[in-house]
Amino acid sequence: MSKIKRIFLVTIVISLAIGGLFFIVRQAKEVHLGTKFQDYYVSKVIDGDTIQLSNNEKVRYIGIDTPEIRKRKGPGWVYEPMPYGLEAKDFNKRLVEGKRVRLEFDVQKRDKYNRLLAYVYVDGKMVNLEMVREGYAMIYTYPPNVKYADMFLEAQREARTKKKGLWAELDKGVISSSEARKYIGHMKIVETKVYNTFISNKLLILNCRDNFKVVVFRKDFSILPKEAIRSPDTYFRHKDIRVYGVIKEYKNSPEIILHNQFQLEILD
Repeated sequence: MSKIKRIFLVTIVISLAIGGLFFIVRQAKEVHLGTKFQDYYVSKVIDGDTIQLSNNEKVRYIGIDTPEIRKRKGPGWVYEPMPYGLEAKDFNKRLVEGKRVRLEFDVQKRDKYNRLLAYVYVDGKMVNLEMVREGYAMIYTYPPNVKYADMFLEAQREARTKKKGLWAELDKGVISSSEARKYIGHMKIVETKVYNTFISNKLLILNCRDNFKVVVFRKDFSILPKEAIRSPDTYFRHKDIRVYGVIKEYKNSPEIILHNQFQLEILD
């Protein structure tokens, strides 16, 4: 083989190798970004914390919870908006519907309903954070997706101090646990007394006056002091407490589920 042919072949091999290297690097970058950030077009806003993309994927906002618009009844759902549910949806629509958004993923990318879990950005703002800051959502941390938990807490403090959105509902006054049943589906501050507690591998329940309950699921145990989990009866029994949140009903008992440490205050 002549010297010119050898040089020509070597040049081709080197060019192919460099091209392959660039392709691998580019693919690696795309894969990396694909696990963290992606851009999409929002075709529909479902409610205050859920949207649908143009590819039909549904996205649940990480770190927040907004009042529901529908309520499960038997095997299906009925239209029954909670206070500030429609306002939260409308605010979400103004922010993202018909716009291109960027999704940032955390540790867990999908929930049990196969929805994408994401921090959603539009025009440089994080929508999740704006929903909390303007009082249309409460924080709802769910490990392992807790990257911006501190930011959400600060935004909620700000919204509550300024009595924005759903926090204005709390301004209407503290209720006793005997009144809780009248406010199923409403956000309220409830004062009551803890009679005893129950703890299992799945949850902690504070059994209170008037058959009212405060519930903390295992995933949220970290919001309570360690001694409260180690010996809940010693920590809570016979204590007067004030708790805020959406009052729900489970097995004919009104209850509030805790998602962050600021929802519960021990009064004595």
